[in-house]
Amino acid sequence: MLPSLETITDDFAFLDDWEDKYRYVIEIGKSLPDMPESEKTAANKVNGCVSQVWLATSTGDGNDPVVTFRGDSDAHIVRGLVAIMIAALSGRKASEIGSFDAAELLKSLGLEDNLTPQRSNGLRAMVARMKEEAHAATNAA
Repeated sequence: MLPSLETITDDFAFLDDWEDKYRYVIEIGKSLPDMPESEKTAANKVNGCVSQVWLATSTGDGNDPVVTFRGDSDAHIVRGLVAIMIAALSGRKASEIGSFDAAELLKSLGLEDNLTPQRSNGLRAMVARMKEEAHAATNAA
């Protein structure tokens, strides 16, 4: 089961060493539910990521619908980053997703300075996609 964002944040507060944080990101990725192969489509693929990343979205009803994300990656560390973003954004109202500051989250977890430029770019692309999906859900309402 995927840990909550609060649990992830609390756990990161106890980790000082980058290697420990790296291992924990991989562990979080292992807790991400497997994405069905049927959802690993070109339409769900996140462009801008060096690794393969897929993101599927479900939306609720209303003017500010709740948006739920499912995701996966073929790289262990990236799968962990996908899991962290899903813990942070999935199950929130579209307006909350749109205003979410992912850079601040990464800074608070101590990840921003330790990710390679390629992983940082891929993560930004994934968050942008999540925000686009939330915006589209609002416009569809």
